[in-house]
Amino acid sequence: MDKRLLCIRHGDGPMDDRITTWCGAHNVRLDARRAWQGDDLGEVTDDLAGVVVYGGIYNAYDTDLHPFLRDEYRMIDAVMKADVPLLGLCQGAQMIAHHMGAWAGAPAHDNHEFGWYEVTPTDVGRDILPAPHHFAQAHFHTFDLPTGARHIARSTLFENQAFAVGTNVVGFRFHPEQTVTGFMRWQARGEGWGRYAEPGVQDRDTQIQLMLEHDAAQGAWLDAFLSRYFAGAP
Repeated sequence: MDKRLLCIRHGDGPMDDRITTWCGAHNVRLDARRAWQGDDLGEVTDDLAGVVVYGGIYNAYDTDLHPFLRDEYRMIDAVMKADVPLLGLCQGAQMIAHHMGAWAGAPAHDNHEFGWYEVTPTDVGRDILPAPHHFAQAHFHTFDLPTGARHIARSTLFENQAFAVGTNVVGFRFHPEQTVTGFMRWQARGEGWGRYAEPGVQDRDTQIQLMLEHDAAQGAWLDAFLSRYFAGAP
C-alpha cells in the first residue's frame, strides 16, 4: 500500500462507509484522523493520494467555538496549494466553500433534507454526474458556490448540491459514502437527529423505500467516481 487516503472524520461511529470499503478494495491505506479528538492531521506528503473531509455536526464558520477546525482548514489550504485531490462531503463541502470565501450556513427557506433525494446534474456537471441519481442526505445547511467553481448538481430543495474547482477540488452536499446500515443508524438516533417534523424531511417509510431502490446505484456511482478521481491510487 504505497498510497494513502487521508480521511478527516467528525464522528467516532463505525467505519463501514463506502470510502473505507473502496480503500480496502483498491489497496489504498486508509489514514483516518479526527482533529476533534486531538489527532494531528500531519502534512502533505508524496504518498498522499487524496483527502476526504467528511460530514459532521460542526458549522463551517465556528472556528472560535471549535478551534480544531483551524487545523482542518490548514490542511484544506495545503492540499489545494499542492494540487492533491480534495473531496468534501456535506460539512466538508461547506468547509471548502467557506475556505474559498463563499457563504455557508442555514438557508432562509428553512428546508431540510433527511432521506434519499434526487440530485440532477447541470449541463456542465455531467462529467461527474452523468444522469440524475438519488443520494442519501442529512442536512439543513448549504453553501454558495465559491468563485471560479463549476455548478455540478442541484435538487428540488437545494440549488447547490455539488461543485468542482479545477480538476482536484470537489464538494458534495449529499452523502454518497453512506450505506443502508449507516443510514439506519441515523434513523435510530430519533427525532433529535432526523428532524422528522421539519419541512422537506421524508417520513421513515419513504426513506426506506427510496434507500432500498437506489442504494446499489449510489454505491456503483461512488466507486466509479473514487477510482477516477483518486487516479494516483493503485
